[in-house]
Amino acid sequence: MLNKVVFCLFLLAAGSQTALAQLPDFTEMVKTNGIAVVNISTTQKARPLPKGMPKNQQIPEGIPPEMEELFKHFFNDPNGGDFGAPEDAQSLGSGFIISGDGYVLTNHHVVKDADEIVVKLTDRRELVAKLIGSDARTDVAVLKVQASGLPVVNIGSPNDLKVGEWVLAIGSPFGFEQSVTAGIVSAKGRSLPGGNYVPFIQTDVAINPGNSGGPLFNMDGKVVGINSQIYSRTGGFMGLSFAIPIDVAMNVVNQIKKGGKAEHGWLGVQIQDVTRQLAESFGMKRPHGALVAKVIPDSPADKAGLQIGDVITEFNGRPIETSADLPPMVGMTPINEEAKLTVIRQGETETVAFKIGLLPDEDAKTPVYKSEAKPNNKLGIKVANITDEQREALDNVKNGVLVQDVESGIAADAGIQPGDVILRIQNNVIRNVSDFDKIVKNLPVGKSVAVLIQRRGSPVFLALKIDK
Repeated sequence: MLNKVVFCLFLLAAGSQTALAQLPDFTEMVKTNGIAVVNISTTQKARPLPKGMPKNQQIPEGIPPEMEELFKHFFNDPNGGDFGAPEDAQSLGSGFIISGDGYVLTNHHVVKDADEIVVKLTDRRELVAKLIGSDARTDVAVLKVQASGLPVVNIGSPNDLKVGEWVLAIGSPFGFEQSVTAGIVSAKGRSLPGGNYVPFIQTDVAINPGNSGGPLFNMDGKVVGINSQIYSRTGGFMGLSFAIPIDVAMNVVNQIKKGGKAEHGWLGVQIQDVTRQLAESFGMKRPHGALVAKVIPDSPADKAGLQIGDVITEFNGRPIETSADLPPMVGMTPINEEAKLTVIRQGETETVAFKIGLLPDEDAKTPVYKSEAKPNNKLGIKVANITDEQREALDNVKNGVLVQDVESGIAADAGIQPGDVILRIQNNVIRNVSDFDKIVKNLPVGKSVAVLIQRRGSPVFLALKIDK
């Protein structure tokens, strides 16, 4: 009996050793690459208080004696200075050295608005850094310190990353320098709000405030990304971390080093995903691609003849599964380079050639509306012609009708709201209320219909179905 127990314990120990042998060992990787990871601290100088702020404010007449101390506490500085004088703002982040002569890579948001940037090396040296350039759209910044012979990271290829692969992060979470965390790649090509030009790498590596700007390594010890964002309901790590692919970052670095700023390719459309209902309305076998909701006048797309309602399914031969796939592809293509799109237009596949433009800055306007009469059609919505005054506030729309009221029913279920401008129904341009009434009256029953609306300055396709 004793021999059997010993044998079982031996098998358990052997199994544990086998399991441990299969887990990755990061020690050598950290030892080799950690010396190229830096801590970044920034200082934003306090701005002077606006004129009229109190300085040793006199106690007003009529204040009860028992309230005088309380008044002094809130309105006077016991040291004789200005009450509430602002202090310098400081923040911490991470970064890594990409060249021996002192170029350092980090996030744009780590150094944004900083008056002073200090880079601390692993040998405890602290060097004042110069901001060479940064790009808010990709959240990448390039710094330069006066030094030579610095240790550098090796740059890898994020395209070779596989979901489920082990990755490692080194940074300074909450100011704790040279902290190492590990995990796996959870997904690739993630699109986040405000990050349309970055196909983020999602991981479950523990990332917290202060890790921003630090490197993400693959198992070969090469940098494949820059840790940039987390998804959290508490402000702390919750298992969702996002890194900028290093090829996107290095493209920005090269542009900044060459010309002082980064430029992004531009097509000139506003796009959205194709839902199952929209795919049905466009005669597609399955939902995929980027649906064109707006073509910017005089843009490369406009000059190439791209149309509202086109579904872009390929860019230079690369498939577009969701609308999030297209912006990074266009954004990383050099300006003035020829490119080709494969589109589905009214059920037919076509090729559209265009020249990549330069992405401009754009501002959206907020529409206004007035609620008047009640709905009087089978969609359950009330629409009105757009006045000249409203047209200016509605981003100068040329056509369309303004939704004034929406009852529960077909349109409400589809997501149409008061204040929306209905621009097209099933690819028919709506010029006025008369057009709208005529088209709505003849809508097919039991089939999904694509409706193009404009909401808060942005176009979007919705799908509605008339049951009877």
